[in-house]
Amino acid sequence: MLRTRIAVSRPSAWLCRSLATHAAIPQTYVEKVVQRHAVGLPEGKVVRAGDYVMIRPQHVMTHDNTGPVINKFKSIGATKISDPRQTVFTLDHDVQNRSSTNLAKYAKIEKFAGDHSIDFYPAGRGIGHQIMIEEGYAFPGVMTVASDSHSNMYGGVGCVGTAIVRTDAAALWATQRTWWQVPPIVQVKLEGELPVGVTGKDIIVALCGTFNKDEVLNCAIEFSGSGVAQLSVDERLAIANMTTEWGALVGVFPVDSVLEKWYEVQMKKLDLRRFQFAGESSSLPPLAQGDHPRLSPERLKSVFSNPVVADEGAHYTKTLTLHLPSLSPSVSGPNSVKVATPLPVLEEQNIKINKAYLVSCTNSRASDLKRAADVLKGKKIADGVEFYVAAASSVVQKESEAAGDWAALVSAGAKVLPAGCGPCIGLGTGLLEDGEVGISATNRNYKGRMGSPNAQAYLASPEVVAASALAGYITGPKIEGAAHSSSGPTVEIQEHASASTSSSATPAVAEPLLPSFPPLFSGPLLFTPQDNLNTDGIYPGKYTYQDDITLARQAEVVMENYDPEFAGIVKTLKAPTPRTGRGVLLAAGYNFGTGSSREQAATALLSSGIELVLCGSFGDIFKRNSINNALICVECPELIEDLTRDFGKEGKRNAGSKEGELTVRTPYWVEVGSVDGKVSLFTEQGGELVKEYKVGAVGGSVQEMWLAGGLEGWVRERI
Repeated sequence: MLRTRIAVSRPSAWLCRSLATHAAIPQTYVEKVVQRHAVGLPEGKVVRAGDYVMIRPQHVMTHDNTGPVINKFKSIGATKISDPRQTVFTLDHDVQNRSSTNLAKYAKIEKFAGDHSIDFYPAGRGIGHQIMIEEGYAFPGVMTVASDSHSNMYGGVGCVGTAIVRTDAAALWATQRTWWQVPPIVQVKLEGELPVGVTGKDIIVALCGTFNKDEVLNCAIEFSGSGVAQLSVDERLAIANMTTEWGALVGVFPVDSVLEKWYEVQMKKLDLRRFQFAGESSSLPPLAQGDHPRLSPERLKSVFSNPVVADEGAHYTKTLTLHLPSLSPSVSGPNSVKVATPLPVLEEQNIKINKAYLVSCTNSRASDLKRAADVLKGKKIADGVEFYVAAASSVVQKESEAAGDWAALVSAGAKVLPAGCGPCIGLGTGLLEDGEVGISATNRNYKGRMGSPNAQAYLASPEVVAASALAGYITGPKIEGAAHSSSGPTVEIQEHASASTSSSATPAVAEPLLPSFPPLFSGPLLFTPQDNLNTDGIYPGKYTYQDDITLARQAEVVMENYDPEFAGIVKTLKAPTPRTGRGVLLAAGYNFGTGSSREQAATALLSSGIELVLCGSFGDIFKRNSINNALICVECPELIEDLTRDFGKEGKRNAGSKEGELTVRTPYWVEVGSVDGKVSLFTEQGGELVKEYKVGAVGGSVQEMWLAGGLEGWVRERI
């Protein structure tokens, strides 16, 4: 049941004022943490959602993709890691691959780590995200990034974790810095008591399947509410991990007493083990030589004696509420996290399974293994079912072995895989084959993700996965006192007034205009009335791996898969002198640039003469690639709504244009102010003003990169 209302922001109970608030403008938890890691801010600048900032995250992790980052690092001209202690390498994705090619790749990465004194964790030590938690790289109140989408997981321990692309990683290695735009921030309230037999995994499965219309797309999520305190840290990690699938860029839990007690237990565990797996190139000392370099009583005391909390009156774009008492064990799929079904409904359908998986960084920690072992102890996996198990890390596996849970899983018939990503990303042993059905405690069940595109994949909690493996069909364990409903959960949505209209706080500090940066971007306006225009539509895949293709050729084929006439239209309009702020401005719908991470989608638009893109919203990776290549991106939903009304078929979104053109040559001249954040629409160049729209200023970090010709040029200027 869904209830929607519009209201001005009201903070939840835990969002009390910090003991050390330095800003007159109230900030959310995410804004405060980013403020701590922002560099080069104008004096008095308070970080808010929407701001572009230069950040120095505490750590940056790369995994099997370290090889391409090394190549990018060298191509920029960098030779020295600016801060080896900021950088972490973990080999975890293709750890079952013993081919000479893969082993050589791994050896190259390890050698680079050794040459530069970088913390290195070899294949077999575990999944990178789990290592980041275990070894304190992801830590309460800090910002840590990784070149992997599931770095959201760090939010389970109050760390603002987010994904970056490879160029960002290379920039961080060389300068310790890269840029970030603070996303819109959504408050997700978990209210009430969890019913018996319902877990944290059921919460995120239900959230993904209930709020499945992009409510949190490209947002940062802050979890709150009375239900948070009953969630273990392992459950919080699983929920934060899957906020990625929900569409968010960050998913963070509060720093509270539950987290503090969890760290006390972790410190005791550290006393029982040495750092056996860091490799010779790692800086990590054995415990006998002193405290852990990141997990120490002093550091923990500092965090929990004065935790970062959101201010009263902090602004959230919206508040989503899930009433936990209405929740049942839930299952995602098949083949989509946007489909969530209460378990009792699926049990009635008797869905036979061929494979079951308890693997990945989502739900393969010691507590997850225990829950599955409790279901399977003294029993055997059903005939015809293969059940694959891999611990999230070698440390987790040792803990599970010591507790007897690992042996219980193996005795039941589980097939053991090494600690690593494996089947979750479609690598190695045990993948789904044509026509098979699998149920997994992982995070992602896109078509073909775990094997054949002709297979069906479901996601569920470790208990449900284990019970299904035991029965041979999708079902859950029988738990005394559990009374689960076949109905969906009760939820609410509150849309909040914008910060500018709901707050009387001190005016924001203006962004300065850097010398030589255009004060104005202006030109004729084109409009593509299409939502979800993906990177293949912008730059066809058949050209992506033609390494010798020139920028001039990219300009000729831009938008070829969407509108073959687009390049010709731009050519007739573009300014004779590029990079002056004068050129063609493109307006498009929502989620522009969704899809693959190809950088050419940005460089082809820029090369064609597009100086700036105005959209309802952008695909986040496209926006990163655009700014990294000096293409300015501006979100202006109100403009897109007006253009859709004027030029869209029947005035509707995503229905094409009134006259059937794929690219509309509007009569308008548009100007975008770099400092005042005004988008001005004129009848023609020098003509009458039609309407003005307010957007954010172009941040100093974006200006710096534009002037340098992109992030790579910006790095070269600083090494």
